[in-house]
Amino acid sequence: MTGFLIQGVSVLGASASDLVIRDGFVVAAADGTEDVVDGSGLVALPGLVDLHTHLREPGREDAETVETGSRAAALGGYTAVFAMANTSPVADTAGVVEQVWRLGREAGLVDVQPIGAVTVGLAGKQLAELGAMATSAAGVRIFSDDGFCVADPRLMRRALEYVKAFDGIIAQHAEEPRLTEGAQMHEGEVSTRLGLTGWPAVAEEAIIARDVLLAEHVGSRLHVCHVSTAGSVEVLRQAKARGVRVTAEVTPHHLLLTDELAASYDPVYKVNPPLRTASDVAALRQALVDGVIDVVATDHAPHAVEDKECEWAYARPGMLGLETALSIVLSVLGERWDLIADRMSRTPARIAGLDGHGTDLAVGSPANLTLVDPSARRVVDPAELASRSRNTPYSGTTLPGRIVATFLRGEPTVLDGKAVK
Repeated sequence: MTGFLIQGVSVLGASASDLVIRDGFVVAAADGTEDVVDGSGLVALPGLVDLHTHLREPGREDAETVETGSRAAALGGYTAVFAMANTSPVADTAGVVEQVWRLGREAGLVDVQPIGAVTVGLAGKQLAELGAMATSAAGVRIFSDDGFCVADPRLMRRALEYVKAFDGIIAQHAEEPRLTEGAQMHEGEVSTRLGLTGWPAVAEEAIIARDVLLAEHVGSRLHVCHVSTAGSVEVLRQAKARGVRVTAEVTPHHLLLTDELAASYDPVYKVNPPLRTASDVAALRQALVDGVIDVVATDHAPHAVEDKECEWAYARPGMLGLETALSIVLSVLGERWDLIADRMSRTPARIAGLDGHGTDLAVGSPANLTLVDPSARRVVDPAELASRSRNTPYSGTTLPGRIVATFLRGEPTVLDGKAVK
């Protein structure tokens, strides 16, 4: 295994110093055998961890594969991603989650951790093989029907009770389906003006309110996916004040973009939950700073061309996120490196119980890290993205920051801004 001496780098925004990695760990001093990397002007962060990624394999390899999604993740500064269960077949058995886990290990670019389905076929009728997935080689600890809400309160309670036995987590896609039938965008002034059926904020807030009560009653762990409204923030704030074991995530696009973009009728802006109002965006940003929202998760959702380049009503919801997430967070939070590391690395690793990730890069820590050039500016070109899909809402946008290198257990997956393999 090769060692690296990263000279003059700023670790988590501190004064410039040398960072030495050898045999997969951060070590105290160089021994002269290391390859030298110029870290001047760069910031070292613990490798980013994404709790919400769609890799599409098995079943939709035309949109993404574990390998292409892993490469996109590494180029975005990630060293671990959690792959959602809405594949084909659905990741609702030990066999499927182990397949995804093995594909991630073969790609070797990031640690791919499968998320298991809560219900068989994401149908919301019968619990999936939660125990078998938890005891599989993949060691699943997070379960989600993301894309669909576990709408049945009795089934949601049973799921929370079941995973409590092994300190698992139910990650809920909060959407009351009866309130969003035919919905195309956020319900509000813009949807009225455009004549599109609205997706009301209360459809999200009502499920979060119900589920924090269930989690409180059961004493189990709940994670809320892609929080998008100011009302949801207040429900979470009150639940956390009561000591409910709830965590929550926000996506980069919900921290930046608003429902006004739907006026273009460009399906690249169609997403679930939908883009909300400027006041929602402001509430989400503040909640992220305050810790009411615990983490930034990409909800990276690649789609084939035919699923996006069509009429708005027929387009599938979702946006790419892995390669632009850190830049969006930088544009929102500024160079608050410790806060960024906490929301994008330390806390997601802690929530997931992911050993070896989310460390502060002290001597003896596993060398999972990324090097960022905060002074760089780049124009997003969809054709240059590593993802197999091109549905980024940031095409032509100038974003701050550039990932210069990413290391997974001391081995480079990205050097000089390019994937190593």
